[in-house]
Amino acid sequence: MSTSEIQFGLDHVMLRVLDLEKSLAFYRDILGMKVLRHTDYESGRFTNVFLSFNENTESSLELTYNWDQQEPYEKGQAFGHLALMVNDIHKAVEKLAESGVRIKTPPKQMNHGQRIIAFVFDPDEYLIELIEPI
Repeated sequence: MSTSEIQFGLDHVMLRVLDLEKSLAFYRDILGMKVLRHTDYESGRFTNVFLSFNENTESSLELTYNWDQQEPYEKGQAFGHLALMVNDIHKAVEKLAESGVRIKTPPKQMNHGQRIIAFVFDPDEYLIELIEPI
């Protein structure tokens, strides 16, 4: 079977979070994602929560909360950001700021391109890019 006969799709992206309730307040309550699955793994001492903007999509965000983790996770140099599509970037950034979300870069035209982008931080300092459709 050649790779042209195999179909791939993004299933999920996983982030390790230090405070599950703060992360759920951000992704669920502020951004409006829906919890698809919330599972505690007692023997492994961790919780997985899968969220998506639409229950019918294949792509989701997995938040992994390790119960015994005390220190913030190192972000490393390989991870860049998550990107979320928004229909009105200016209104989105305004609403996020009103909700206490820390804004890194207010809406601006991207360097070397035409799109309007903005960057915000989630509670664990993961960078999230907001972009409007072309």
